[in-house]
Amino acid sequence: MQRVPRLFIAVFLLLLAGLAPAQQAGERIKDLAAVQGVRTNQLVGYGLVTGLDGTGDQTTQTPFTVQSIRSMLAAQGVQIPPNVNLQTNNVAAVMVTAELPPFAKPGQTIDVTVSSLGNARSLRGGNLLMAPLRGADGDVYAIAQGNLVVGGFGVEGADGSRISVNVPSTGRIPNGASVEREVASPFAAGESIVLNLHSPDFTTARRVADVINENLGAETAEARDAVSVAVRAPQNRDQRVGFVSYLENLRVEPGDAPARVIVNSRTGTVVIGQHVRVQAAAVTHGSLTVTIAESFGISQPPPFSPGETVVVPDTEIEVIEERNPMFVFGPGVELREIVNAVNSVGAAPGDLVSILEALRQAGALRAELIVI
Repeated sequence: MQRVPRLFIAVFLLLLAGLAPAQQAGERIKDLAAVQGVRTNQLVGYGLVTGLDGTGDQTTQTPFTVQSIRSMLAAQGVQIPPNVNLQTNNVAAVMVTAELPPFAKPGQTIDVTVSSLGNARSLRGGNLLMAPLRGADGDVYAIAQGNLVVGGFGVEGADGSRISVNVPSTGRIPNGASVEREVASPFAAGESIVLNLHSPDFTTARRVADVINENLGAETAEARDAVSVAVRAPQNRDQRVGFVSYLENLRVEPGDAPARVIVNSRTGTVVIGQHVRVQAAAVTHGSLTVTIAESFGISQPPPFSPGETVVVPDTEIEVIEERNPMFVFGPGVELREIVNAVNSVGAAPGDLVSILEALRQAGALRAELIVI
């Protein structure tokens, strides 16, 4: 292992003992970035939930449930003859998922989520039998087992009517898995650690490097790109933990977010960023309402005539055009003025999307328009 110069260690310990971050404004580095390699790992497994009140898988439609029951009983020393038709109404085949936190040690517990794999109607009251949870490499990292907590329920009538609240086919087991293997972490490897920003921004990356260099000395940190900032760190694991603890509490003023308008086309929600500007433009907003009412009348022939009674349609069409005044945007108009102008003509929030899109097409909207 490479030795750390004593002078570097002494200076670092003095910083930890008596030096506080100079900036009290801004955001902590802890809230802006994460240490590269310190991440969660997804785990997945297959298992059986037993003890259901007749809401489990149907035998004819989920043959894998029957196969799993036979395998499970065979492992317990119980042999089921091939000609025996098993009933699985109280059993459900499930998938078990979990996230293994960084630095999780054997013996610690994590939460698991259990979801039905077949056609079970509800997992309420079920108990998950021991299920190994594997990582992407195929190794077992945790073992899950326990009683499910289901937040939904379903009621079904004999005529096919059904009422369901939330999702009864998915449940959780708090602390339901025991960690069996630790994931190797590159945290203590290398001469430096890398801080990755949650939101890529060249300005923020530059400021993070500058703040670290101001507090720990020049050339301690280097901004590699809009996301990564490399920081020289001590090799000793204990010193590195304290070093990162100090780093993540330094405060940085993040760079301003780019001018954006985000539109949710499903809900009609519009979010306008602070720096959205509109160049000089004139806008008018109106609505056209067309109402079509169709009724039917009876046409009777004259008395003693050879004619027949017929049904005659009667259609009424009404067109109403709302006339709203035109309003003018001066150059550099800000968010508040945009909203006030739209509200002044009685436009609904959904109409704001059309106005913004028209401004973008005209080249007057100085922002990125994102539709999700």
